[in-house]
Amino acid sequence: MNNRAAAIIIAAALLCSSGQSQAQSPGNGVSNFFGNIFSGPKSGPTAQAAPNPEGGPPPWSGEDGASGHPLMTAAAIRQAAANFQNCVASMWPDAARRNITQQNFERFTAGLEPDLRIMDLMDSQPEFTKAIWDYLDILVNDNRLAKGREILATYKPQFDAAEKASGVDRYAIASIWGIESNYSTQMGDRNVVNSTATLACIGRRQAYFKDEFLTALEILNRGDLRPEQMRGSWAGAFGPTQFMPTAFKRYAVDADGDGRRDVVDNAADLIASTANNLKKDGWQTGRSWGYEVVLPEGFNFMLADKSKAMTIAQWQSQGLKRADGKPFPDSTEKAYLLAPAGTQGPGFLMLQNFRVIMKYNPAEAYALAIGHFADRLRGGPAFVQPWPRQERVLSRAERLELQQLLAQRGFYRGTPDGQFGGQTREALRNFQASIGAPADGFASSDVLERLRGR
Repeated sequence: MNNRAAAIIIAAALLCSSGQSQAQSPGNGVSNFFGNIFSGPKSGPTAQAAPNPEGGPPPWSGEDGASGHPLMTAAAIRQAAANFQNCVASMWPDAARRNITQQNFERFTAGLEPDLRIMDLMDSQPEFTKAIWDYLDILVNDNRLAKGREILATYKPQFDAAEKASGVDRYAIASIWGIESNYSTQMGDRNVVNSTATLACIGRRQAYFKDEFLTALEILNRGDLRPEQMRGSWAGAFGPTQFMPTAFKRYAVDADGDGRRDVVDNAADLIASTANNLKKDGWQTGRSWGYEVVLPEGFNFMLADKSKAMTIAQWQSQGLKRADGKPFPDSTEKAYLLAPAGTQGPGFLMLQNFRVIMKYNPAEAYALAIGHFADRLRGGPAFVQPWPRQERVLSRAERLELQQLLAQRGFYRGTPDGQFGGQTREALRNFQASIGAPADGFASSDVLERLRGR
């Protein structure tokens, strides 16, 4: 799992996702996963959530998770929830090894209760996905751009300092801030300690979230943040740029020297920490994330694969040109081709900085939105080529059927789950090539009909 449990809930549902987004955000700001416990074993609460209070969030459905994981069955969730208090107490020795005081462990874990609604969010299977063009429309819009320019002006000294120290483009930092939390207006409101404790004790990712839970306690124990500041996504991501606790531990910076790394309410720390994250993940100073390109007639879409990176010069030899007509700055850079709408939409050559953005959130649609939003903040234009907005997005049932039909024909060797990633796109390209169609890997309603044999 990547260092961000997600950034935008819709990102996890996109056709062009390269993997499941982490947290939920997987939500736009989306980002939010999770008496004295030393008095001896206690029985936990009953697993069924309390009735939904007026205006409150929905309770746990009480149903098995869609993943089919044995720890996500309703019975397993109820059993784990009944043992929640004992589970939290059992983590004290690990907390002590991290130099968390017993007083603070008791203080920060007092009153924790399992938030079982998280189990539904963790295994959510949206019936319909968002088309990538709709996703970009939502995230890269005039209002958000105007706010981003205002943020860049308001915090110019902080952006100047971060850019000088890290070499990371200020527009990329501002873009992440805008897309992760709509400039601090949508950061999530779940208690991070409670969410990560829930996930550390219940469900299918307990080892991962145990580390997040203990790290959240470390942050509070050190005094970087106050408990009321650590509110965020159901997966535990918090702050305007949605740090998971372990990502905070690796990347957070005390930029103003006040002794605290406050990535929630301190703009200097927030900007510097986000920049440090990108820098340590391999950001290349002065380089773009990628280029919109025009593909030639009859292009071999089997080359549109993350594993088939080539130099810009080699892509040019295949007939690719920049959509804006400008020359490529450096023909020796290596890039891979992303064609999220196949023959019907624009292509993109993705460079190293695009891969760095994907370490922040491993969905290609998310990284494309970040890169494009940064370019727009810099004063660049919208994408040149149109999207196939007339195309109908397949429902989850149709996506599942498409995978099953590909498997029946020997093209798909994974487990059909309705989630489209690289393996599904490769299988789809091979099927398209077998019938003499452009092998672009785009899951249109037409290709589903061809699989059905109609």
